Amino acid sequence: MAAPDEPMKNVRVHIALIVTAFAILAAVTFFPARSSPAQAPRSSTSSTFVASAARNATLKNELTWTFGGKQQRGWYLYDLLIGKTLNSKHDSTSSDFAAALAVWQKKMRLSADGVLDQNSLMRMVSQWQSNRLKNRSYATPDQLLTAPPADFYDPGRAAELRQVERNTYAAYKEMVAAADADLKLGSKYLKIVSSFRSREHQDRLRAQSPNSGSAGLAVNSPHFTGRALDLYVGGDPVDTKDSNRAVHVNTPAYRWLVHNAERFGFRPYFYEPWHWEYVK
Repeated sequence: MAAPDEPMKNVRVHIALIVTAFAILAAVTFFPARSSPAQAPRSSTSSTFVASAARNATLKNELTWTFGGKQQRGWYLYDLLIGKTLNSKHDSTSSDFAAALAVWQKKMRLSADGVLDQNSLMRMVSQWQSNRLKNRSYATPDQLLTAPPADFYDPGRAAELRQVERNTYAAYKEMVAAADADLKLGSKYLKIVSSFRSREHQDRLRAQSPNSGSAGLAVNSPHFTGRALDLYVGGDPVDTKDSNRAVHVNTPAYRWLVHNAERFGFRPYFYEPWHWEYVK
């Protein structure tokens, strides 16, 4: 008696197979359509900033600008500081760098084109300068201590030229210990080249270097506070020639400072890779 029901059972099986097939086809069609747009922004972003990257590759070495009364050429010496400012580890001639720059430019209300031109660079320089020591009151004797000769690049430096503001010195010692643990520096790296300077001593330095300009030897120097330290990071300790600064900004000691000094309260003077100020 079961035979008459057999055709109906076959019909139900065929219908089920057809429904399943349609479901599989719909899934195959639907999911790629959902995933493809997620890949688009990366491709679109990269292509948008190709021209900007090419422009940056030129300006990095050729941009003409002025700082401290001295003409500058390019911004390659500040690659590391620029990358830190943008929170970007990308090569400064890449499309990804240009995209990160455009984000920063938008925050600064600049043209967000991803090109590090003079307007954007000077805004960045202004930002770096604003992070430096603001209170430049002349240090009083009770604020200073005389650091031991072993902390100095030149251990024969006179005692009156080895004075450092007390809190600055404590932070410096903590920072150097951390750097040495990370890098095993040895030698003279991060030794103090210059610390507190009296007005008379600064005047003598200016007389010896009449062409240094305000970028090199300020009339109202932060060294008057005892909170500014020139540290040995490599090359000729304090020579501002571009060729010498190019050596400085590529040493492990300088790179470590850029990424870590702020944790200990120190901020850089961008123009001099060796110059760091305690701002806490």
